[in-house]
Amino acid sequence: MTIEDDIAFLQRVPALSLLGRDALRILAIGSEARYIHEGMSLFREGEEADAAYVVQEGSFQLVSEKNRFVEQSVVGPGTLIGELALLTETRRPATATAREPSSVVRITRQLFLKMLEGYPDAALRLRDALTVRVNETAREFAKVREHLAGEPGRR
Repeated sequence: MTIEDDIAFLQRVPALSLLGRDALRILAIGSEARYIHEGMSLFREGEEADAAYVVQEGSFQLVSEKNRFVEQSVVGPGTLIGELALLTETRRPATATAREPSSVVRITRQLFLKMLEGYPDAALRLRDALTVRVNETAREFAKVREHLAGEPGRR
């Protein structure tokens, strides 16, 4: 793939598309491609997370043995896995295992933060998108809280 192909691929990832073509060029140049054999883990639950991954080909099953709040799921091409690791130190909430021969693009936190420093307009768009998501999550929590408060024996 050419750098232009890599940029076009990253533009199709919803969480990254808002960054803009110039910022994505930096990510495309600085990221690395990885091949993962079927049945192999991309990462394991509880590991320190210093990067996010975009699935290029194949699929991964995400499973948490310890956290019952993390729903088991299968993700495929164009999915950004571990996006929180791009912004802050965290641990993997689940194990990602390749369901078939798969490839990913690895974007490190260090690269992502450097890109944001160089493209403050991209950082503002990201901040605005995160604000919307946090507000939506807060509204969902409020609905659950109201529902639980209304159940008998929950007070």
